[in-house]
Amino acid sequence: QVQLVESGGGLVQPGGSLRLSCAASGFTLGNYAIVWFRQAPGKEREGVACISNSDGTIYYGDSVKGRFTISKDNAKNTVYLQMDSLKPEDTAVYYCARPVYGCHDKPLTGEYWGQGTQVTVSS
Repeated sequence: QVQLVESGGGLVQPGGSLRLSCAASGFTLGNYAIVWFRQAPGKEREGVACISNSDGTIYYGDSVKGRFTISKDNAKNTVYLQMDSLKPEDTAVYYCARPVYGCHDKPLTGEYWGQGTQVTVSS
């Protein structure tokens, strides 16, 4: 019954913003970390951001630091990814996932995944 559903993707111009949502069901967010991945055609999956379970510690990939913000609303059981100052290089399918253990997993791999939402940054 664990389910993750992404939404909020779309087409945006460079420099624009999007807010992605990851709605979780079948578990309580407060007990698990959530990571945002992205996958572009021909490129390896990249970890974008992760928010830990217990204290809410946040981690970002180097390529998005200062531009993206991960947050969660436990009452709504939803994780968000606010994406600002978007670049064409950010074009990818964005997935949220629940890590096996937490944000420090090596490798960081999702145990459960959403279906993904397409983000396209183009002028």
